[in-house]
Amino acid sequence: MLDGFRQRWRAATLRHRLTTFYTGLLVVLLLLTALTVQTMMRHDLERALEGDLADTQTQFTELVPSLHLSLGEAGSDGLAEARSKFPSSVIQVDPLVPRSQTTDLRAEWAAAQDDKGRQALLDFLHKQSEALRLRPVGIDPAAPLELSDHELARLLESPSGQILINRSVKPQFSDPEPMRILVALTPLKFQKGAGGGSEEMLAVTFIGRSLNSLNRTVTRLQLIMGGLLLVGSFLAGIGAYVLAGWALRPLNTVRHAVEGIDSQNLQARVPVPHSDDEVEALAVAFNRMLERLEDSFETQRRFSSDASHELRTPVTAIGGHATYLLRRTELDPQQRESVQIIQRESARMTDLIGSLLQLARSDGGVLTLKSQLLFSQMLLHEVARELRPLAESEGAVLVPAGQDIPFEADPDRLRQVLNNLISNALKAGATRIELGSTQPEPGRVRLSVSDNGPGIAADQLEKLFDRFYRLEDSRSRDRGGAGLGLSIARTIVDAHGGRIWLESEPGQGTQAYVDLPVGNLPALDDDDIP
Repeated sequence: MLDGFRQRWRAATLRHRLTTFYTGLLVVLLLLTALTVQTMMRHDLERALEGDLADTQTQFTELVPSLHLSLGEAGSDGLAEARSKFPSSVIQVDPLVPRSQTTDLRAEWAAAQDDKGRQALLDFLHKQSEALRLRPVGIDPAAPLELSDHELARLLESPSGQILINRSVKPQFSDPEPMRILVALTPLKFQKGAGGGSEEMLAVTFIGRSLNSLNRTVTRLQLIMGGLLLVGSFLAGIGAYVLAGWALRPLNTVRHAVEGIDSQNLQARVPVPHSDDEVEALAVAFNRMLERLEDSFETQRRFSSDASHELRTPVTAIGGHATYLLRRTELDPQQRESVQIIQRESARMTDLIGSLLQLARSDGGVLTLKSQLLFSQMLLHEVARELRPLAESEGAVLVPAGQDIPFEADPDRLRQVLNNLISNALKAGATRIELGSTQPEPGRVRLSVSDNGPGIAADQLEKLFDRFYRLEDSRSRDRGGAGLGLSIARTIVDAHGGRIWLESEPGQGTQAYVDLPVGNLPALDDDDIP
């Protein structure tokens, strides 16, 4: 799973990475803020509620003498009066033991020697509370509040004589609801009976307040923070995407400019944004690199052009003198063979020099095209007719076929491309070469040269368009090629705004494709189409 995430992260664009990172960072910050605010709000509300409970406990303790509480059911009227004074609270009083019998239950709890003695004290207190409990107010009498052994032990051990508990309490006429309850162990005065005076007893008082209001407040806060989180995340994502695009726009400008620069327009330069940052430094570095490349290419082109011009005269002279010797002098067989070799090599050198000059002109941007209206089938038939004697001498046949598609191109340059492709097929030993033309899409024409030769390995196909690259297998056959034909063909096709490529498999033959735009064709009548 982690590897899949890494792959998707690496495949994403820099803009999407920045957007994801900053949006995620903001979401985390908003989430932490929401949790912090919620925690602090709940804490403050609970502290406020506990403060109210403590105030209510103090006021209730002070109010008890005036309530004239009596042990048993008669005490319900007094608690009902307390309820009227504290309408938001529930109250329960569990008398335990008279003060005359014990002064401090906590001291007795601390004095207990073992767990058995402490458990006996807890059991005694539970029985007393059940037996002497006054009728609670705000609580269903059938479900009064009771302390567990652990909670009662906590109360006896508390230095303040008070503990706070959370409990689901069933009001008298409604469903159970969560409450925060302050439990206090405190002395209270109770009436012994009619005219019998009063007696102070240690009692457990329960003062509770509903948590529904607090929980509703926290829930509303959660909804508000959740909404803010969603809206903030959405706006942050949009903002981060827009800002990342704005920040990366100069880089995209530089990238598009660099993509449009090749060996034909090395004089072009990358636009330099005046941003005084790394993008401006990158654009300046690109332009300096392009200057160095332009100087290097220009030096290379000038050398090729100058060398070709300088070599053409002596090579032509060598070929001419070799021809003169063969025609005008008497040579013995060995001399004639040597002179013929000189003649062939001088002709080969002349072709090589012509190819170098053409490439130099192309590199210098002076390759001119003389476009005119052509018909694909007419062009293919003319090429087949011109090269048929050569093909027949090699034991091969040329078969033109396909659609007849009008288009604009330089006929001489295009014949040069097709001648090269057919010559390569013949050199490879093909016995059948098919010339075709199709229209892959409106506005395009595709010429093809397919042969049944030995084929080419896939890793060699693109290398064949490199200058002076030649295969070492039977496709080259040492037939005098210099490895410049396909380079020149690509140069010509590129000048037409087209594309040339090869498709092949070993043992399955080779297909060469030339894809060209049809150009700006005039309106043609039926009489114009041959």
